Amino acid sequence: MLKVSEILRVKGHTLYTATPDTSILQALETMSEQDIGSLVIMEHGELVGMLTFREIIRHLHDNHGVTGPNTVRSIMDDAPVSVTPNTGADEVQRLMLDKHARYMPVMDGPVLQGVISFYDMAQAIVAAQQFENTMLKAYIRDWPGDHTDSEAREHS
Repeated sequence: MLKVSEILRVKGHTLYTATPDTSILQALETMSEQDIGSLVIMEHGELVGMLTFREIIRHLHDNHGVTGPNTVRSIMDDAPVSVTPNTGADEVQRLMLDKHARYMPVMDGPVLQGVISFYDMAQAIVAAQQFENTMLKAYIRDWPGDHTDSEAREHS
């Protein structure tokens, strides 16, 4: 079964974090410049929230396109659902769909390991299916008693 730790290993552990006191404008700039959809919000070494483009768009809509002096604390999701490196891909999918969460922090105890996105999940599932298809084709090709076309011609 595919696990979060394997998805993170392929993705890499590059992490973008901010504090609750980061200005919304600064967070928006970081997300835009790094081409990322989320920031993990950390305070005193602990996970305290998640900020995604959803919260930023909602804030901009409510404030007529102005970020204003507000900080991330005022708009972040302060109760994000997290997963562990041992969480299975199926469970991550279920949680993402149930919670409408496109980004999930990966916590190993109190330590932030990374973030798994909906996109990472899709990529991992496609890769796993391709691998499975390759293995099945190899298995079928080596099926016991299977004669190839050249063998069939020799016997005719």
